Amino acid sequence: MTALTAPAPAPSGLRRVRALAAAETRLLLRNRTAVVNSVLLPLFLVAVVPAAGLGGDGPLGPRLAVTAVAVTLVFLTYYNLVTTYVARREELVLQRMRSGELTPAEVLLGTAAPTLLVTLVQVALVLAGTAVIGEWSTPTDVVLPVLALLGGAALMTLLAAASTSFTRTAESAQITTLPLVTLASVTSGVLVPLTAFPEQVAQVLRLTPVEPVVELARLGLAGQTWDGRTVDWAGAWAAAPQPLLVLAGWIALATLVAPRVFRWAPRR
Repeated sequence: MTALTAPAPAPSGLRRVRALAAAETRLLLRNRTAVVNSVLLPLFLVAVVPAAGLGGDGPLGPRLAVTAVAVTLVFLTYYNLVTTYVARREELVLQRMRSGELTPAEVLLGTAAPTLLVTLVQVALVLAGTAVIGEWSTPTDVVLPVLALLGGAALMTLLAAASTSFTRTAESAQITTLPLVTLASVTSGVLVPLTAFPEQVAQVLRLTPVEPVVELARLGLAGQTWDGRTVDWAGAWAAAPQPLLVLAGWIALATLVAPRVFRWAPRR
C-alpha cells in the first residue's frame, strides 16, 4: 500500500501517465451523465451561491472565483474521483494495470488526470466569465489562489483515494461522499461565512479540510481575511501562514492514510 507515496514518474512514466489519461478522457467524454455532472453542475452551483446572496460580502467577481475553487474541488474533483477509482477497481481495471508496467502512483495519477484537468478548466471558465460580464477585479495576490487550487486538488485526490476504502460501488459514492460534501458546505465559509458562528466555533472550523483552501483563495482574489477584514498584499501574506499550515497538515495526514486504506481489488 505504501506504493501510493512513490516518487514522481520518470520521463518514461510520464508517457505512460499521458497515455492512461488520454484513455480516461475518452471514457469520460463517452459518458454523457459524467460530462454533465463534471461541467454543468459545478457551474450551476457557482452561479447559485452569489445569486442567493451567499458566500459573504464583497465584489461579485472575486466571490464567484472563490466559490468556483471550492465547488469544483468538492463536487467535481473529490466526487468524480471517488466514483472513478471505485468503478475501475470493481471492473478489475486497477488490478490489471498495476500488474503491468504502470506503477501504482502512475495508475492513480493517470486515472485522475482528466478530472484534475476539468477542474482547472472550470475555474478558468469562471474567471473568464467574470471578465466578460465586467466583474473582474485585480487579485490582491496571484500566488495564494494558485497554492489554494493546487493544494486543494492534491488533498481532494488523496481524500478520494481514502474514501474508496468504504465505498463498495460507484453508485454508493453518492452516500459515502456526503460527509465531506456536507462538512465542506457548512464549514468552508462559502455558503455560510465563518463570522456567523461564535468566535471559538469559527476558530475550530478553520481547521477543517476545505476551509484553508477557501481562506487562501479569498485572501489572494478578494483581499479579505476569514473574518471579513480587507487587507493589501502584505496583509494577505501576513494572514496566510495558518491556512497554509492547516492545508499542508491535511495533505500530510491524507498522504499517510490513503496508501494504507486504498484497495486495488474488490472485496470478495
